[in-house]
Amino acid sequence: MAVAAMMFLGVFSGPAHAGGYQVGVFYFPGWDSKNVYWNDLKGLPGSRSPGRAWPEREPLLGFNYAEESVAVAEKHIDWAADYGVSFFAFDWYWEHGKPKFTHAIDAHLKAKNKDRLKYCIMWADSPWPATTDSLEEYDKMVDYCLDHYLQDPQYLTIDGKPVIFVFSPDGTRNFASKFNRTTRDLLDLARAKAVEKGLTGIYFVASTPAIPVWINKYLPEYGYDAISAYNYRWTAFGGDFHSDQPLASNYDEIIEGHESQWDWILKNSSLPYILPITAGWDKRAWGKNSPYDNCPSTPESFKRMLVAAKARIDDYPDKTMNMAIIYAWNEFGEGGYIEPTKKWQFQYLQAIKDVFGQ
Repeated sequence: MAVAAMMFLGVFSGPAHAGGYQVGVFYFPGWDSKNVYWNDLKGLPGSRSPGRAWPEREPLLGFNYAEESVAVAEKHIDWAADYGVSFFAFDWYWEHGKPKFTHAIDAHLKAKNKDRLKYCIMWADSPWPATTDSLEEYDKMVDYCLDHYLQDPQYLTIDGKPVIFVFSPDGTRNFASKFNRTTRDLLDLARAKAVEKGLTGIYFVASTPAIPVWINKYLPEYGYDAISAYNYRWTAFGGDFHSDQPLASNYDEIIEGHESQWDWILKNSSLPYILPITAGWDKRAWGKNSPYDNCPSTPESFKRMLVAAKARIDDYPDKTMNMAIIYAWNEFGEGGYIEPTKKWQFQYLQAIKDVFGQ
């Protein structure tokens, strides 16, 4: 993500597409018409990429397009739905008592075609922007989400419960501990508030790599309903994931890293697993120059990852709930994007349609 985040990942339980698969996409709301992030892609002086432009990342809508526009939201909805995407999972931020970076989800909610695509929020919490400073502010944030999103019929649900996807279970645990609370306390507080609003609860999905103690102990104990991830950047591992696991230096290694983590989690997790898929990782536009920040994909290599993910889903339909989620619609700065660009047009979206047949 453009900013470090804790996120809640959403799960879809609406009508199945013809192929029976549900494919979601993370949506980074970083591209309103005035955002300075555009300067990095254009290589402007003072940006993180001065003197080096990245024209291959130019969206089909052009640089500095108005992501805050309802017309843009409607176009994104149509593009995604036409090629078999089931939902957007919006990165969602809260800073000192109020939401931040909500222009994209606000536009989505006003779109006249919003019924073509489900949506959910990804709550960004750790470590920037500073989000909740107290339990009272946590309560306020939960109330805001319930009142603005979770009761919407178009909001993603599973088992009738609105889904909140979580990026940093460790960050949630650390926040809770500051107030002598546990993660389960915080999740259950939010669930109780949802019941007060007439809902049946909230379905929480934790983001994690294949760390055994988290998969087998912490996440079930903390009360999460399922697991997934924003993306994986590591090479393949042999079942002993550790903090200094080598990072991938090309997209083929990213695919291998995903496959090894998918396989280990599917065999060892007691919780359902929504398979994460990464469309690429290339942060050079944001000033990163190591070989581990230079792993771009092509539509062809991205399609290979989709095929590999579908094979796992077919082997574990119950464990995966026939679902996958893609990083990302528009992480242009980090190099993970499937939104149509002037270079690739609709080829990434076509790959989704080809593989999942939706």
